[in-house]
Amino acid sequence: MRIFKEEQRFKQQWLIALLVIGLIVPIVVFSKAYADSKMDLTDYVIAMSLVILPTGFIFFFKLKTRIDEQGIHYRFIPFHFKYKTIPWNDIENIYIRKYDAISEYGGWGMKGGLLWKKENGVAYNVSGEIGIQMELKNSKRILIGTQQEEKALTTITHYKKVAS
Repeated sequence: MRIFKEEQRFKQQWLIALLVIGLIVPIVVFSKAYADSKMDLTDYVIAMSLVILPTGFIFFFKLKTRIDEQGIHYRFIPFHFKYKTIPWNDIENIYIRKYDAISEYGGWGMKGGLLWKKENGVAYNVSGEIGIQMELKNSKRILIGTQQEEKALTTITHYKKVAS
């Protein structure tokens, strides 16, 4: 039995740099206000928490993918509390492809559907440009990003042959 497992997180250097740069101004403003006694300690701690915690929240996001004899399982934490499963018999076509996250889906994360180019379907991704594209029998399209193209392709090819 072949099983493909992958876990991805947002850890791109450009993203970290962008978030840090975005934090500099509010941190400086609040720190100056606190230093000038325009803000007490409680307000300062609350203000800093309201700036830093939401920014850091992105690092708790995680995309988990599993491919096995039952089908494709995916979970985008914190939005999915359990795995979503697409059984092999619900998949009309499946293949690995290169995609452009920004132009096709509006960026990275949980994207697409009603808000962006509906014909492309939905995408679950955290980085890169390679994905597992599924075209379902109900005409829905789902793309799951992967950083392990060869392993995913080998597992998908195995189960496609078994299902044939």
